[in-house]
Amino acid sequence: MASNTPLLSVARLVSYSVLLTAALGVGLPAALNAVLNAVLGRCGFAERSVTEGIVWCYLVFLLYVAAPRLPRGVVEVKGKAVFITGCDSGLGKALAKHLHTLGFTVFASCLWALVNTAGVSTFGEVEFTSMDTYKQVSEVNLWGTIRVTKAFLPLVRKAKGRVVNLAGVYGRLGLALRSPLCVSQHGVEAFSDCLRHEMRPWGVAVSVVEPGSISVTTGTLARDAVSNAASKLWREAPAAVKEDYGKAHFHQQMALVRSGCAPAGTWDVGPVLEDVADAILSKKPYTRYSPMEPHWWVRMQLATHLPAALSDRLCF
Repeated sequence: MASNTPLLSVARLVSYSVLLTAALGVGLPAALNAVLNAVLGRCGFAERSVTEGIVWCYLVFLLYVAAPRLPRGVVEVKGKAVFITGCDSGLGKALAKHLHTLGFTVFASCLWALVNTAGVSTFGEVEFTSMDTYKQVSEVNLWGTIRVTKAFLPLVRKAKGRVVNLAGVYGRLGLALRSPLCVSQHGVEAFSDCLRHEMRPWGVAVSVVEPGSISVTTGTLARDAVSNAASKLWREAPAAVKEDYGKAHFHQQMALVRSGCAPAGTWDVGPVLEDVADAILSKKPYTRYSPMEPHWWVRMQLATHLPAALSDRLCF
């Protein structure tokens, strides 16, 4: 009997696979068609095909995406404080002013919300990026977020408050030339997910805000900064790497980075501020907020939901 066990397991897996394929390929469209026929038939519509049903479902999905945020109640602001990291400039500074206008204080004996916005960014292909650079980016973006959260979590937990961590689209996508930032932001996403599960019994809500071009907002991809960083990358790269890649390839990649540059402050931070405020004020905050440009949102959805072999060709 022991020798037959692997064969039985294989047979069981093959059977499940066949049944799942049949269910998705035949059963799901049939069920969708039946439901839509029943619903639309009551409204006086003629019989609809599966294709038309899928189109209707897609239109409903688009309506859901385009619809304004549903009201979910607002918490009382009086007596609540918010601690924000990285508020000396950029998004953190704008967020501090925005929350102040809403009536929050900076810090008090009972901390209601912690918002981690401190972050740095850089660029460069893996073989041109030093280990020190990886460590420096993660030290601020990831370890800094974890360190500050651990320090203030007892206060937030006692207040049954909120933790809001700023990550970004690079925490959902892996893009060429941005591996240090992607590594750190993926870490923030994972840390936030784990913390959310642990804090649920305590009544603490944990949210992640995922902006798009946050590097443009903070000025980390200003043209002067890119030129200086590019010169440093080439100067400090190993001789073998320079020889293998060549200077023409390096300049081509740096041109791609410069094409995404814009003057600091030209990107509208309003949607980010509104989402952070909602994560703090709403009685039922979302797990994730994605205040990003439409093209980033589409790329993120395709990369998240499609097989990598397909999304790599479509998005990158």
